[in-house]
Amino acid sequence: MNYADARRVASELEKLGYRATPRVEDADVVVLETCTVRQQSEDKAYGKLQNLRPLKAKNPAKTIAVMGCVVGVRGNQQLEERFPFVDVFMEPSTDGMPLINHLRQDDGLALELTAVQQQHALLDGEVILPEHERGQLVSAPVSIVYGCSHACSFCIIPQRRGVERSRPVGEIAAEVRSLVAQGVKEVMLLGQIVDRYGYDVPDGPDLADLLRVISGIDGLQRIRFLTSHPNYMTDNILYAVRDLPKVMPQIEVPIQAGDNEVLENMKRGYTREQYRDLVQRIREIVPDAAVNCDIIVGFPGETEAQFQQTYDLLAELRLDKIHLARYSPRPGTVSARRMADDVPDAEKRRRFHLIEALQKEISAEKMKRWLGQMVEVLVEDLHKGKWRGRSPQGKLVFFDDPRELKGELVNVRINHTGPWSMSGMAVDRLAAPPDPLNTTDSIPLAVIG
Repeated sequence: MNYADARRVASELEKLGYRATPRVEDADVVVLETCTVRQQSEDKAYGKLQNLRPLKAKNPAKTIAVMGCVVGVRGNQQLEERFPFVDVFMEPSTDGMPLINHLRQDDGLALELTAVQQQHALLDGEVILPEHERGQLVSAPVSIVYGCSHACSFCIIPQRRGVERSRPVGEIAAEVRSLVAQGVKEVMLLGQIVDRYGYDVPDGPDLADLLRVISGIDGLQRIRFLTSHPNYMTDNILYAVRDLPKVMPQIEVPIQAGDNEVLENMKRGYTREQYRDLVQRIREIVPDAAVNCDIIVGFPGETEAQFQQTYDLLAELRLDKIHLARYSPRPGTVSARRMADDVPDAEKRRRFHLIEALQKEISAEKMKRWLGQMVEVLVEDLHKGKWRGRSPQGKLVFFDDPRELKGELVNVRINHTGPWSMSGMAVDRLAAPPDPLNTTDSIPLAVIG
C-alpha cells in the first residue's frame, strides 16, 4: 500500500518533468513515505528524517516532503514542530497536490512545468512509471480501497488512513491499462480490507465485479488481491477467482488468533468455527487455492490455553503461509488504551517461534506436492544468477535458463522443494492467457465517487 501511494506521487512528479535519481543528495525533491503499523517502522521513519536534516541545511532550496501514516489524515502538529525543515506534510493515499502546489509557488517553475505537463495529458487514474521501471516492472500494486472503517482493537490504520473510500472502477481500470502499456504483466489489487470494495457506495460494484472488469484488460496476465477479511469473503468473490483465468488462486484472509475470547477482544467479528468454515468453503470452491493468514501472538490477556487454541487450529487447517507478528501496542488504539500489555516479551517470542516451527513443517510438507509437477511461473527478475518468479498460488520458484525471460510466462518442472520456495528447470515459454469476453462496459465505470 505504501509503495502504491508513493508511486502515485512519483507519477505526478514525472508528469511535471521530474525524473527519479538513485542518490538522495542529488535530488531537488525528496519524498519520504512512512508507516506506523509497528513502532519499529515509525522509529525508522524518524531516523530517516533526521538524516535528511543536514541535506536541507546544506541546500535550503531542496524540497523535502513527508507522507503516509506518520502524518495521518488529521495532520500532525507535533511532527511539524519536531521537524521544521520539512516543507510539505501529506496524508496517506494523497495525489501529491500539496507537494505540487508547493513546487508551483515559483512562478517560473510553474510555467516551465505546465508545458511539460501538457505532453502527458492523461485520464484520471493513469500513471507514469519512473523511467527506470518502464518496461522493467513485472508486477505492480494498485490501491482500490483507501482507509478502513472496521476498527480492530489493535490497529491504528483507521485513525491514520481515515474512513473507507472505494476508488471508481473506471479510475482503477485506467491505472491498470497505463501500467500494462508500460510493461506490467501482473497487478496486486490492494485494500486494508480489500473484499469490502464498494461497500461504501449504495448499489455499487463489489470486488467480484471489479475483478471481471480488470480481467478484460488486454495484455494483463495475472491479478491478485489482498488483504481480505473473513466476514466479507463472499462466494461471489470466490466464484470470480475460480472462473476468471487471470485471477490467481491465492487468498490472503487473516485470522489473527484461534481463540474466540481473544478474537472478541480484538474486535474481529467472527469465531474460530466461522473461520474454519470459511477455509473449507474456499477449498471447496477453489480447490487449488493457497490460503494464507496473519497471526498475532501475545495479545493482551492471551493465556497459554488460548495460545494453544491458535496453535491447534493452525495445525488442523494447514494453511499455506502465515504472516506472524508479536503484539506491540500502538498508541491511540483501543487495546493500548484499555488493555494491559501483560504477556512478557520472552513469552511472546516463545509463542512466535512455536508457530514459526509449526508452519515451517506444514509448508515443507505442502510444497512437496509440486515435486515432479509442471508449474506456470511469471518471471520477475534474476536473483543470484537464477530466474525468479511465482506460481499461480504465489509460491516462489527459481530456475536456470540462458534466455531472456523477464516478464514471460514459463512452464517449470519442479525438482526441489523447501518450506518457502521451490526450484526446477524451464520447459517452455507460454503465450499469455486468452482474454475472457471484455466486460468493461457491463458496469458503469464512474459508479463510485
